[in-house]
Amino acid sequence: MNIAVIMACHNRKEFTLKCLGILFKQFGINSIFNIDVFVLDDNSTDGTSEEIKRQFSKVNIIQGDGSLFWNRGMYVAWKSAVESKKEFDCYLWLNDDTFLFKNGLHLMLNAAEETQYKSIICGSICSPYVEKKMTYGGCSLIDKKTIPNLPNGENCLADIINGNCVLVPHSVYLIVGNLDWSFIHAIGDNDYGLRAKKLGIFSYSTGNFIGTCSDNSSLPKWCNPEFSIQERFKNLYSPLGNAEPFKFFKYQKRHFGIIKASKNFLSTHLRLLYPNFWL
Repeated sequence: MNIAVIMACHNRKEFTLKCLGILFKQFGINSIFNIDVFVLDDNSTDGTSEEIKRQFSKVNIIQGDGSLFWNRGMYVAWKSAVESKKEFDCYLWLNDDTFLFKNGLHLMLNAAEETQYKSIICGSICSPYVEKKMTYGGCSLIDKKTIPNLPNGENCLADIINGNCVLVPHSVYLIVGNLDWSFIHAIGDNDYGLRAKKLGIFSYSTGNFIGTCSDNSSLPKWCNPEFSIQERFKNLYSPLGNAEPFKFFKYQKRHFGIIKASKNFLSTHLRLLYPNFWL
């Protein structure tokens, strides 16, 4: 089993190196599976690339110009893996702040094997601080609400996938393709799972936690009344605001229809203008 590990990083050297160190100590590596790692370093200034080369000389490093962020960075890294001369059975998306348990990748592969490598496998991630608290993973859409798939020992169908740790078999890639370049930082992972679903490809979240990642969710700056309206507006239209209105409108229109997309577009700007009403 040959796996291409796809990563994007920017100025988080300690996280990136820790993530790679754990990855190369996975149970089954070089016996059950082989890995080739493709890291898109989006113009880090903290010496990330230099240190990766020093500690992990076999890692393939692709240099970005600082404008790619997560989604486009992952797109470029994935494209590099596909265009390499190696043939891969699976592609693993891995965030550099996600630290796999020693058998994490093995659990992912077991889940993929259960689906005959015809489905996307989204790893269930828990907090490193609160035992068994889920932070990222697959979610189901029930009555128009997003419900996290809490691990219960069985792999579970997922409508929405988070991109922290996702296994995409090559057979799935041939049908769905790469991430959508039009998204810059966020949304691309959610969009990918829903695009796959429309093409008859199912996604599953793992029935057990496969690693840890801190919950990075907090009140976005664009709807935080502690900031000025100018700062809130700038953040909303920044890739790091995680809610770029026109990108999110495209995503929602594509998967949920123009009415829901329009309502969300309006409510987002109302929340920006009157943040105190939403607290």
